[in-house]
Amino acid sequence: MLYPVILSGGSGTRLWPLSRAALPKQFLPLISEYTLFQETLLRLKGCADVAAPFVICNNEHRFLVAEQLRAVNVNPLLQVLEPSGRNTAPAAAIAAFAAQEQDDQATLLVLPADHLIQNVSAFHAAIQSASVLAQQKWLVTFGIAPRDPATGFGYIKLGDRLGLDGNRFEVASFVEKPDMEMAKRFVESGNYFWNSGMFVFRASNYLKELHCYRPDIYSAVKHAWKNSKHDMDFCRLSEQDFVACPSESIDYAVMEHTRAAAVVTVDIGWNDIGSWSSLHQILDQDRKGNVLRGDVYAAETANSYVRAESRMVATIGVHDLIIVETADAVLVMNKGFAQDVKHTVEYLKQAERTEHLEHRRVYRPWGYYEGIDMGERFQAKRIMVKPGAKLSLQKHQYRAEHWVVVSGYAKVTRGDEILLLQEDQSTYIPLGMKHRLENIGAGSLYLIEIQSGSYLGEDDIVRFDDDYKRD
Repeated sequence: MLYPVILSGGSGTRLWPLSRAALPKQFLPLISEYTLFQETLLRLKGCADVAAPFVICNNEHRFLVAEQLRAVNVNPLLQVLEPSGRNTAPAAAIAAFAAQEQDDQATLLVLPADHLIQNVSAFHAAIQSASVLAQQKWLVTFGIAPRDPATGFGYIKLGDRLGLDGNRFEVASFVEKPDMEMAKRFVESGNYFWNSGMFVFRASNYLKELHCYRPDIYSAVKHAWKNSKHDMDFCRLSEQDFVACPSESIDYAVMEHTRAAAVVTVDIGWNDIGSWSSLHQILDQDRKGNVLRGDVYAAETANSYVRAESRMVATIGVHDLIIVETADAVLVMNKGFAQDVKHTVEYLKQAERTEHLEHRRVYRPWGYYEGIDMGERFQAKRIMVKPGAKLSLQKHQYRAEHWVVVSGYAKVTRGDEILLLQEDQSTYIPLGMKHRLENIGAGSLYLIEIQSGSYLGEDDIVRFDDDYKRD
């Protein structure tokens, strides 16, 4: 069996302001009604001898991942929670240890969760071709036929052909992201392919090579896996062991050193959606070269990507722009500067702002809350609770809360009282009082919450009981 490993721990800063730390690009529906993470799962359907996936994600995204898995009816073999990101080499090693407990002959298919592949049948054929090499103890990556002399990708130089199959080669070398002149020479030579970051290898072979070239990573991951614990539907790695692990990619840790590196060259309509300009390029454009999403009025506008998330956006007489509007931030950028979005994110970090961390709408396992207004000593939120869900039994030390039910049916624990509230009814939670909110209706529960007090941060919470086992 082939065991997919879905790596979904990226932060996606190059697609800010839509992508945030709490909701990175892999969990956004950028191409279709499905998120990129869900598209990665769905394109495996129909591929022969493929098992249920291992999903590796950040601890902070655990409920978001679980919800998106449920939405497409995928039951993972295991959802592994990383206490902190350590790049792809440790993540793949965790999956290798897990897979060997299922099957000592397990072969892994390692896939980032945020890539686009348009030719699924060609992708399936490439997987089967790579699997044949993996059984011969090769560590296989996929080389993408370059469409242009891109400088945003690493390249793979082809070595000797492997067998009679025309698209399987040894890897001669891996090349860092080149400048434009070097990239042009690579494409003209026909001997260089983009490095996709996707892999197929036997779990045992990968661990053997990792132990040979990076014993420090191997040892740290082995201990993190050995000392992991199952919590609900999740596998929590040992934080102490995993945080001590060096952060390194599969390429740097293993592929650039091993003598068993092979590449299957493919043309599968691949894109890593690494920038707003690349997203504009792959989506259907109107006759003026525009991609318009949301409530957009575009006059005398050409070759632009305009996305409105929360209000109307009007453009007049502009060309070659990326415009992305969200409730709390707006990006306006020339397409040629698409790789520089990361500088904005870095500014936000240094300024200790929050626009790179969360949207105004923040998702929780029970539903979401959304900021409406705030000022000195108060803030207002819109809250949605899913049917049957309930928040933790909790109290706050620095704030009181007023709740007004907009629609639905709420069960409220308020100290020693139990209240049943419906539309247009309300209650007050004094500072320091234990309380809980539960949706007892068949539909979603919506309410408005007004907080008042000397401190209104989300960390002002003491939990006494929680269905989701949060601290």
